[in-house]
This record gives sequence, C-alpha cells and structure tokens, in this order.
Amino acid sequence: MPNPNFSPSSRYYWIDTATMEMPNGKTVTYLRRRFLPQPEGFQTLFEHVVNEGERLDNITAQYLSDPEQYWRLCDANNAMHPAELTDTPGRSIRITLPEGITGPFQS
Repeated sequence: MPNPNFSPSSRYYWIDTATMEMPNGKTVTYLRRRFLPQPEGFQTLFEHVVNEGERLDNITAQYLSDPEQYWRLCDANNAMHPAELTDTPGRSIRITLPEGITGPFQS
C-alpha cells in the first residue's frame, strides 16, 4: 500500500510504517526497513561511463530527467552508498527501467 507521506517518485513510497510505544507512553511511528532490490530485477537501457568529476545527480538528471531519482541508479547498480558509483572514472553505470518493468529492449 502506498505511503501517503512520500511522493510516488520516492524510494519510500511503497514502504509500510510501524509503531512502537516508548517507555514514557509516547507512540512513535517509523518506516519499516527498505531492502535493496537485486540488480537482476532491472532491465538495462543504457550504460554510462563515468568521467572525472561527474556527480550522480547530474547523471540521473541526464537520463531520468530528475536528479532526485539517483536512488534508482543505486538500486540498479547494487550500490549502498551513492558516491560508490562515481568515485572511479571509467566505471560503467547501468541506466535501467524501474525494478520489475520490462520493455522492448529485453533480449
């Protein structure tokens, strides 16, 4: 079920919430854990070779038209930390469809 506290483009949109009662009686609502998806669940559209000094938000803006979608590239490339994707010039980054979506590019 969608989480109305986040926009549909957020990585947290489909994450459920839970509640916990604190010792002082206050109830705290929190997001459940988000697990990184497996890279095999993404269909590659393009490969981008990282240039010296490139930033992930700029790469994401170039391919996905939204720099805040950098997390999609992290998921598709199995990167826990975004900087991992751009810290080595010459590295290839997969630009993919959203997880589980396939298109005419599938072989």
